[in-house]
Amino acid sequence: MSDGLLGPGPHTRVRRLPKKASYDAGVILAILDEAPFCHVAAVVEGRAVTLPTLHARDGRTLYLHGSQSNALLKAIVESGEACVSATLFDGLRLARSGFESSIAYRSVVVFGAATLVGDDAQKRRVLDLFVDAVLPGRASEVRAMSDQECRLTMVVAVSIDEASAKVSAGPTEDLDDDLELPIWSGTVPARLRYEAPVPSRDGAMASGGVPLPESVRRLLGQQ
Repeated sequence: MSDGLLGPGPHTRVRRLPKKASYDAGVILAILDEAPFCHVAAVVEGRAVTLPTLHARDGRTLYLHGSQSNALLKAIVESGEACVSATLFDGLRLARSGFESSIAYRSVVVFGAATLVGDDAQKRRVLDLFVDAVLPGRASEVRAMSDQECRLTMVVAVSIDEASAKVSAGPTEDLDDDLELPIWSGTVPARLRYEAPVPSRDGAMASGGVPLPESVRRLLGQQ
């Protein structure tokens, strides 16, 4: 595959509604970066299992993390490969029939080699990436990870070897015979919205002397 394409491949070729597919690396990586969480699939003790988890990306590597006892992460490391998916919900696409109605979404499926990150310095760097993936700039505002916290955490690197995106957007696709029906048809956009922050009321926060951090102010558009 070229540097700009991550598919189609044997695991990621989109067969249902292929016109919605994209194998462009830029599209795929942007969806992964915007998605607040992902789902990881594996066979654990003979059963198919999928779990939601946070992820962070660095180049063509996707990182996952969890406790050292996490059975799903251990399973993908033992198998040497992972399947990761992520979806962004963008709204409703309401056609004049239920059959043609759907949601607006952007989704990604990734397949790649899975390896354990064992080097402590690399683990600490990646775990800071996780913090900043959730809230950009937050890693520099919190205390450094302790040695015990680092030991308790498993970090897995998944190379983005093969991937595809599927994007459902734009006007609804009513059947020609339905176009003259007096039924409302259109799209209802949706977006994630953050509410006013609620401070903790313990320790130093009890006095009310700790200001809102820069990362949260940026999140709320206060800068």
